[in-house]
Amino acid sequence: MKLDQQLAGNFARIALGHVRKRYPYKLDHVVTGPDDVHAPRELFPIFFGSFDWHSCVHGWWTLLTLRRLFPDMAEAKQIAVVADRSFTLDKVSREQAYFERPTSRTFERPYGWAWLLALHLEAARQADREWGGNLEPFARSIAGRLHDYLPILTYPIRVGTHFNTPFALVLSLEWADAFDPSLAALIRDRILHWFGGDQDCQAWEPGGDEFLSPALTEALCMARAHPDRFAGWFRGFLPRLAQREPAALFQPATVSDRSDGKIAHLDGLNLSRAWCWRSIAPLLADPERSIAQAAADEHLAAAMPHVAGDYMGEHWLATFALLALLAEGSG
Repeated sequence: MKLDQQLAGNFARIALGHVRKRYPYKLDHVVTGPDDVHAPRELFPIFFGSFDWHSCVHGWWTLLTLRRLFPDMAEAKQIAVVADRSFTLDKVSREQAYFERPTSRTFERPYGWAWLLALHLEAARQADREWGGNLEPFARSIAGRLHDYLPILTYPIRVGTHFNTPFALVLSLEWADAFDPSLAALIRDRILHWFGGDQDCQAWEPGGDEFLSPALTEALCMARAHPDRFAGWFRGFLPRLAQREPAALFQPATVSDRSDGKIAHLDGLNLSRAWCWRSIAPLLADPERSIAQAAADEHLAAAMPHVAGDYMGEHWLATFALLALLAEGSG
């Protein structure tokens, strides 16, 4: 399966339908007193849609990425119009101000932080607009938070949900390589410290509400941060890959109820596994490469029919489908 203009247009229409959709919205907001009760749009002048803050951020990443890749698609002009209205200096500064509240130290850490960096990186690639320049101060403030956070994170967080450390570092490293070499060096150091010695992963997954594979996301993190070490490390990390073991990594997750927001995460697990397998496969030799490619195809086929349909998945799944379809080796 490949990303073409027709599919890109479908994804763009999905994201355009939710990045400015005010309700329903899941608000993560610490109330410090009766005067601190506000509607989401009052708190977040840009990222008030898509059910929650981080989904709105990566919904915008999806839109800007699709606009860059398919500038002639019918939806590209609408994306630009809405983005021009959204990514103004005033609105960006108000979003940043929310993070500077004393009670916001852990707000959206690390998942939303990483997606904000990814969004800025994508915005900066679109030289015909001011979006990247307007977002840069916010992105650099998030980078400062990562500089402070990573040294005090004694243990990495390995769960397959928003708190997953390797996923955030994959996205953050790409931004840091472009904008903050000292952060990039810190990220690479922490990745090697936390994961460099891992061997014989048992892959006890998935958890019932996971949208990331703890095992494969860690592997992708090592591949991005230390490609020169990856082949040897991966042989020790999944030593029975040629036998398709651990078996859990090769079986797409079953989603029993797509109206349940947590259970619907498992569609995202299938997409994120496809992203990881597709990204890792080119770094392997056969038969492992073919096994990884086949696993990616199986997971992608299981999830793609469900990117749209129920809003519990529709407000975010297109992003993970796009990650998978853009992964190295996806052709």
